[in-house]
Amino acid sequence: RAPKKPGTSGHAVNYMTRQQALKKLQLSLADFRRLCILKGVYPRDPSKKVKGKDKTYYATKDILFLMHEPVLEKIREIKAHLKKVTKARTKKDAALLKSLERSKPFYLLDHLVKERFPSFIDAVRDMDDALSMATLYAHLPSTNKIKSDRTLNCRRLCLEFNNWVVHERALKKVFLSIKGCYFQAEIQGQSVIWLVPYEFSQELPDDVDYKVMRTFLEFYETQLHFINFRLYSGSGLVYPPKLDAKLDAANAGLSSYKMERKDGTSLPADAAKPAPPRAKKDPRLRTLRDKISTLERDC
Repeated sequence: RAPKKPGTSGHAVNYMTRQQALKKLQLSLADFRRLCILKGVYPRDPSKKVKGKDKTYYATKDILFLMHEPVLEKIREIKAHLKKVTKARTKKDAALLKSLERSKPFYLLDHLVKERFPSFIDAVRDMDDALSMATLYAHLPSTNKIKSDRTLNCRRLCLEFNNWVVHERALKKVFLSIKGCYFQAEIQGQSVIWLVPYEFSQELPDDVDYKVMRTFLEFYETQLHFINFRLYSGSGLVYPPKLDAKLDAANAGLSSYKMERKDGTSLPADAAKPAPPRAKKDPRLRTLRDKISTLERDC
């Protein structure tokens, strides 16, 4: 039996460095990070690091998985479109710029949500980070790093989810901390915990990579939209709920959304499921309380 050539089996084939992955996918580092975050591909730690211990390794099957992703083609189309826009702006061609603005390529992440969460329970089980991130962005000011349409969309998704929690009486616990308010809700037997920051003026630090946060938020928004749709549909409610523009302008919060059933009947603002009956107290506890009070008087 002929000996195998070095680098043709084992860890040398099953893993590749980040530089090798960039060369294979023909992407920049920023686009590669973006694609990995959207697809849920993360670095690996092989037991034997063939190319050196100072390198970042990825599984070869994950990189081959990325090669057939439709979002990859859309990213390339967006980069080519940006080059055309830059060229038209340099030539000061207003007609071409207007045409390019109308034909701007975009991509959807619906198939990635279905791919990463085969069932609805899987999406609910992994929605803690998504809800906390969306709530954080809903409280951040609009700057050149954070667009206003992104904060408004996060605020809408959070209010829709909170409205459903109130309607279904799914909230179980609330905890106040120095970071903000922790809420815990129970959805189809799964415990969901998220953090709501206090409404103070926020100062954005400069040592945070907002591009990476934006990429995570891009996927989380699609995930929350999918979850809200399933929650409302499962409760027999119309999604999305109607928004009262006047109440929303007055910052009315949950009251600005009008919930309707699928049969067309509207629900009042305080229409929630009746609270579950409280368990009856054990008469032995009442007797024990009376006994303790008697002993205290005697003493």
